[in-house]
Amino acid sequence: MFADRARIYVRSGKGGDGYVSFRREKYVPAGGPDGGDGGRGGDVIFEVDEGLNTLIDFRNVRKYKAGDGEPGSKRNCRGKDGGDITLKVPQGTVIREAESGSIIVDMSGENRRVVLLKGGRGGNGNQHYATSTMQAPKYAQPGQPAKELELLLELKVIADVGLVGFPNVGKSTFLSRVSNARPKIANYHFTTLNPNLGVVDLEGTGGFVIADIPGLIEGASEGVGLGHEFLRHIERTKVIIHIVDAAGTEGRDPVADIYAINRELEAYDPDVAKRPQVIAANKIDVICDPEIDPISRIREEFEPKGIPVYPISAVSGQGVKELLYHVNEMLEGLGEEITVFEQEYFPEQEAAADSDSSCSVVYDPDEDEYVVEGPKIEKMLGYTNLDSEKGFSFFQKFLKDTGILTQLEDLGIQDGDTVRMYGLKFDYYK
Repeated sequence: MFADRARIYVRSGKGGDGYVSFRREKYVPAGGPDGGDGGRGGDVIFEVDEGLNTLIDFRNVRKYKAGDGEPGSKRNCRGKDGGDITLKVPQGTVIREAESGSIIVDMSGENRRVVLLKGGRGGNGNQHYATSTMQAPKYAQPGQPAKELELLLELKVIADVGLVGFPNVGKSTFLSRVSNARPKIANYHFTTLNPNLGVVDLEGTGGFVIADIPGLIEGASEGVGLGHEFLRHIERTKVIIHIVDAAGTEGRDPVADIYAINRELEAYDPDVAKRPQVIAANKIDVICDPEIDPISRIREEFEPKGIPVYPISAVSGQGVKELLYHVNEMLEGLGEEITVFEQEYFPEQEAAADSDSSCSVVYDPDEDEYVVEGPKIEKMLGYTNLDSEKGFSFFQKFLKDTGILTQLEDLGIQDGDTVRMYGLKFDYYK
């Protein structure tokens, strides 16, 4: 089964919490702090595997979690780091943030191995907080939280040349003749269901990769048929071979077909529609009426537009070699660089923005109290020892640095007024 899309959940590992501990040894009545640091959480890593050509494995397993870091322990023992998790994907896989659809990374070109989500840093043990005035700190730092994302994986095949055209015009027959691909071939009145790739070996050249792009019918760009499922595979191609049934064996007009497919490409992505094209006028071996010359008609219509036309027979091989050498010349003029999609979503920046989300500072007239709430405050209260002088000073500095004190003053707070933070109440003094 060919699978080129999948939706998965990934989570990095949480950092281990720092530990609060004091030396307890014989003849050492006042041992200092010896709480160890927490271990680092595991990373979520994506890696290209050349042996894969489908995302089918991600259809069966949808949740992936790296290991959490272990908490520290006494005697300055550091917690064990959480294990990384490495997900193998085919080359050409585009990884998007599921909600926005923005690209995080394109696993193409030099992107062979990418750390998508870093694990949380382990928290410091209480040994780090001893000072000359606070020799027995009773608090430690918690580990950083895990990071999580819903992802869309989307495989966009990497091929130099894309074959487009209506069903039953001979794309699969052409691909099987010119490459090592072996697609199923028959007189179907519906489209091939899988993108087929093949390598074209031409004597005296380096060859190129060619892909049969299935699903192209009128309305494909709007989701008619299977076009919306497969048009993505043409986005990386440098040259488009447009195959038409020049003999009109299905009763179709080849000129109208070319315009129809180009309209679908334009509607899907105008940049794709501007790629260099060559028309392969197929099935010349079954043109029976000598008075009808469809090749001349196609040439008169498209060659003035800069699109060369090559009459071929995919069945007999007539004209195929000339077409391939021309396509190879086109590719040589375009260079070897493949299309790699730019990053649009940055997980680390988004995580930082989330962690810095603003706190709400409001006045509650019913209780005559000022209420401060928000993720930052809740997190800070969770790991700050307000009973210690250093801990309370640290908390006051946090309120000042984050602008919370300024917000309270803007609301008109006065000395002696009450500030409530998640069940804790403080008297305000400037």
